[in-house]
Amino acid sequence: MKIAVDAMGGDNAPQVVVEGIEKARDEWSDLEFVLYGDETKIKEVLQNNKNITIVHTDEEILGTDEPVKAIRSKKNSSMVRAARSVKDGENDAMFSLGNTGALLAAGIFIIGRIKQVDRPALMPTLPVTNSPLGVNMLDVGANAEAKATYLQQWAVMGSIYAQDVKQIKEPRIGLLNNGSEADKGDTLHKEAYELLKNTEEINFIGNVESNDILAGVADVIVTDGFTGNAALKATEGTARIILHELKKALMNNGFFTKMGAAIVAPSLKGIKDTFDTSRAGGAVLLGLKSPVVKAHGAADVDTIFYTVKQIYDMLLNDTVNKANTYFEKMQSDK
Repeated sequence: MKIAVDAMGGDNAPQVVVEGIEKARDEWSDLEFVLYGDETKIKEVLQNNKNITIVHTDEEILGTDEPVKAIRSKKNSSMVRAARSVKDGENDAMFSLGNTGALLAAGIFIIGRIKQVDRPALMPTLPVTNSPLGVNMLDVGANAEAKATYLQQWAVMGSIYAQDVKQIKEPRIGLLNNGSEADKGDTLHKEAYELLKNTEEINFIGNVESNDILAGVADVIVTDGFTGNAALKATEGTARIILHELKKALMNNGFFTKMGAAIVAPSLKGIKDTFDTSRAGGAVLLGLKSPVVKAHGAADVDTIFYTVKQIYDMLLNDTVNKANTYFEKMQSDK
C-alpha cells in the first residue's frame, strides 16, 4: 500500500510531516510513502529513507491561493503531483496539511468522485464526552448547498467509515436539525429525514440538535456544508474560549487559587485530553475514488501519525469500494 504525501503543506512543513511519516513507517512496515515537495528541504529532516521515496516539486500551493485556479496553474506543486499520482494508480491514497479548498478541488477534479456520489463531503472527527471514538460530522464545508439525496449518500458513506475505521458494528446516524421531532426543519431537512428513515443498512436514530453534537448521542451526524461548517466553528471556538478563560481564572487570581489549580491539574488534563483531536487524525474527503485526508495546517507529529492510521484502516478494509458496491446496488434496485 502506497500513500502520496503533500510534504510542503501546513505551517511547519516539511519537518513535522517527515517526522510523522517516519513514525508511521516504523509502526506499519507494509506501508510505503511517496513524499512530494522540495527534495533538499525534505532530505534535511529525513532520518531514514526506508519505505520512503521523494519526488521533487518546485511549486507550492499557498493558503492564500484561490483553490481551483491554484490546482490548474500550479501543475508541478506538491499537492497536484500527489493527487495526480493517485489518479494514475501510482499511489493508493493521499493526505495533505495544505490549503483545504485546493485539496477539495484536487480531490474532485483530479482524483475524481465515486460515480454514484453527487458531491463528496468533508468529514472530521469531533470529541464527545462519553467515548474515545468521537463523532463524525459531514459535510463541514465542501458543499454550502445540498439536496436531500446528498445527505443520504453522506450518511451511507459515514456509516461504512464508522464500521471500518472505528469498528462500530451499527453506527448511530443522526440528522443535524433545529429540533428532535420528526417534523422539524425546512424542506431540505424534512426530505432528508424521510430518505434516511427509509435507507436500508444504516441505523438512523432521527434528528440531533446542535447542543448534543458533543454529547455522544450519535456516531455520525449528517448536515449540509454551510450548517456543518458553522456548527463546527462555533463548537471549536466555544471549547477553546472556555479552556482559555478557565486557565486565566486559575492562574491570575492569587496564591490560593494557584494552589487549587495545582491540586485539580490532573483532572483538568483529563478535560484537555477529551478535547484533543490528534488521535482522530484528519478530516476525510468522502465520496472520492481513493482515500484523501486533510489534516490541520498546525498538526503535530501525532496527528500525522494517526492520519496515516486512518488511511491505513480505509485501505485495509477497502472502504471506498464498499461504498461503490452499495451505491451500485442501490442504483440497480431502483
